Amino acid sequence: MSGGTSIGVRLRNQLLAIGARETTFQRRRFESGAPRTRAHLENVGAHFLIGYHMALHNPRQVDVKSLDNIVPLFRGFAYEGAAMALAVHDGLTFNGRRFWEVFSASHGDDHIYMMHVGAGWAMARIPWLRWRMTWYLSHFDDLLRWLLVDGYGFHQGYFHPQRYLYAMRHDRAIGARGYQARAFDQGLGRSLWFVTCANPRRISAIIGNMAQERHADLWSGVGLAATYAGGVSAEILDELREIAGTQAIHLAQGAVFAAAARHRAGNVVPYTFDACRLLTGLSVEDASDVAEQARLGLPQSLESHQPAYEGWRGAIRQRLAMRRPVAELSNEIGFTE
Repeated sequence: MSGGTSIGVRLRNQLLAIGARETTFQRRRFESGAPRTRAHLENVGAHFLIGYHMALHNPRQVDVKSLDNIVPLFRGFAYEGAAMALAVHDGLTFNGRRFWEVFSASHGDDHIYMMHVGAGWAMARIPWLRWRMTWYLSHFDDLLRWLLVDGYGFHQGYFHPQRYLYAMRHDRAIGARGYQARAFDQGLGRSLWFVTCANPRRISAIIGNMAQERHADLWSGVGLAATYAGGVSAEILDELREIAGTQAIHLAQGAVFAAAARHRAGNVVPYTFDACRLLTGLSVEDASDVAEQARLGLPQSLESHQPAYEGWRGAIRQRLAMRRPVAELSNEIGFTE
């Protein structure tokens, strides 16, 4: 590599770097909450940035050993950050999905869900990727491509909560584009866990101010974040399930996704077992099996009014509905933070 090229790469990486302060509650002006929960959720953001900068500075040879040395609780977020950096590199160098695809097919495969979510963050930072969103999505896995839109929705809620959560504006790149709008809301729901510092009443109030047809997708995102990111007590999860009311099945579906993602990646922690049981009535292994069985035989179509991804989510909800109500289990299990 020539000196000029090297300088250009270093300059580009400096411009793309995300400062550690950007994921603090103070900088984002998130709502205050329990200090322990706040510290935990800020740690999630910090580990995302660790993975992001690892891959940003060396996309050809990501330091996998360092990623895998991160404690299981936060490891998936580091992989998500690495996925964003690789997708950003691909988007800026117009080399398709070369860095992202190579890494996803090898070291990132166990974290494939987080890899897709991380790629969605790239759309928030590279305008032409979101301007041609349908085209961009078509280059990813037929089923999991919607996780990119989920990742984009999370980014917008996390970095611009006043616009998307409080003012309830629609994203211009999404508009009313059928299922893209729904997947965006699923990610937006995940961001609520951070923006409210995991406060069930505030989550419910914000969702309640939005159009009714958006509630199910928002609650499913909350369930995913509550189970995967966590950081709260059993009492908070009980309150979350109760306050979700008729949307509890969607909350549980998101929790199943989270449990399945951690199970596949091998980074299940004690909190995952108990949060999964509280929100779904299932063990992590059973939840992962439900997710796997539900995806069998699904049709694949990006243009369908109800793509395979939504069929997958619906099949999970059907299986959950046939199980014992989670409320009956809430007093029967122990809980470990």
